[in-house]
Amino acid sequence: MKKVLIIIVIVFVFMQFFRIDKNNPIVKPEENYVTITHAPKEVESILKSSCYDCHSNESKYPWYTNIAPISWYVKDHINEGRSYLNFSEFGRYNNYQKKHIYESLYAAANEGWMPLDSYLWIHKDAKLSSKDKKILKEWFSKFVSEDKKG
Repeated sequence: MKKVLIIIVIVFVFMQFFRIDKNNPIVKPEENYVTITHAPKEVESILKSSCYDCHSNESKYPWYTNIAPISWYVKDHINEGRSYLNFSEFGRYNNYQKKHIYESLYAAANEGWMPLDSYLWIHKDAKLSSKDKKILKEWFSKFVSEDKKG
């Protein structure tokens, strides 16, 4: 039992040498969602507190991202979130992509898909209130066709 514990500690210490890259790509205002869409401050505030950590180049890396393997999980989660939607690079999307993104954003606000429960376990302040959902739905509905709102 003692040998197993020693091996576990050695492996854990060894994992700490494999650090994640915490550098965020540069945010260009001309590509940033809130700049392009002239989103109201209320919408911007909700998106930044509930979405931007995983879906932008403005991710914040809390203290626990210094500990492997937790850091690997967080970095993978951020990379995956950015691959689906990156608000910082919204200007790079074509009109077809933007249409699909808006449909997904409206549905996510309407159905409560986001933020993920696993994110909310630690980031309680990211939870969307009923008022926040209503604000987002009203904002996103401006960009979604009527048949997609049902």
